[in-house]
Amino acid sequence: MTAPLLALRGVETYYGSIIALRGVDIEVNAGEIVALIGANGAGKSTLMMTICGEPRARTGAITFDGRDITRLPTHEIARLGIAQSPEGRRIFARMSVRENLQMGAAIDNFAHYNEDLERMFGIFPRLRERADQRGGTLSGGEQQMLAIARALMSRPRLLMLDEPSLGLAPLVVKLIFDVIRDLNKTRGLTVFLVEQNAYHALRLADRAYVLVNGSVAMQGEGRELLARPEIRAAYLEGARE
Repeated sequence: MTAPLLALRGVETYYGSIIALRGVDIEVNAGEIVALIGANGAGKSTLMMTICGEPRARTGAITFDGRDITRLPTHEIARLGIAQSPEGRRIFARMSVRENLQMGAAIDNFAHYNEDLERMFGIFPRLRERADQRGGTLSGGEQQMLAIARALMSRPRLLMLDEPSLGLAPLVVKLIFDVIRDLNKTRGLTVFLVEQNAYHALRLADRAYVLVNGSVAMQGEGRELLARPEIRAAYLEGARE
């Protein structure tokens, strides 16, 4: 059986003496979209940041393509082919759209910069229109497009998205999720998606995990979890397509 591209085994993460992740086991196979859902404060963002090395896992192991990355510096983890679009976007507000994308390309030493810049403008035409505009003046949806495009500029093998739908209008959410699906289907991009919008996440994902109080409480195929009454009651009350 092929080893997973990303694997977390018994991962525990602390903030001081407070435990945030409790023995987490998660796998993401190459070519999959895997979602992690859960309520606010469940530890979803902490898990994603732990993969990137900040904070560090106190116990357990994280492997990427068979290599233990648990103790690697964050910049080395990025160079292995893991890119993150973080919660809250965290674009460089005073830099232009083009300069933000250059920051993403720096991970790959600008090896394919011109080609990838055109590809990002093709995926997100709005960014071409805003290329010389400061990131901080963009709308929330445009900033999210920029955050994802910046991550893609490094040509990652694994794209990690933390709450990409947060605070966005429904039409923009649909556009973002359509882009994720298309990148996965046409380019085989592996995606690990942390998302509070369980409805969209579970419809999109091949597989999903449910995080409760820092522990994995449930896992299964995305559509299977979407159909479970306990998932619908906990995370999908009032959900709209």
